[in-house]
Amino acid sequence: MLYRIHRIKDVPREHYRWAAHTGGTAIVKPKDYELKGEIEAASPYAGWKLLSENGEPLRPGDLLEEVVPDGASGTLYIAKYVGFEGATWYVAETKTENSVISSPEAVV
Repeated sequence: MLYRIHRIKDVPREHYRWAAHTGGTAIVKPKDYELKGEIEAASPYAGWKLLSENGEPLRPGDLLEEVVPDGASGTLYIAKYVGFEGATWYVAETKTENSVISSPEAVV
């Protein structure tokens, strides 16, 4: 399996480091990461081991993203202090005209 390596930037890393541990799927923002190459590995854990052996270990908050055969993004994994958990990219909510308050009573 081919994985893209996304390294968390320094400022978000400090926030991640001191944040309370939560379980479940993490929601991550693309602006907090830098794409740092790809690695071929059998699993995220095998990728973690290969990167460690090459002197470029994954640190908590870094991501591995599966690359599916057509080159699209697949499952996203976030490195935690004790393994990996699923993650997903944050997608901003799009605002529509109906979401704006248009009632005269609401205007002060």
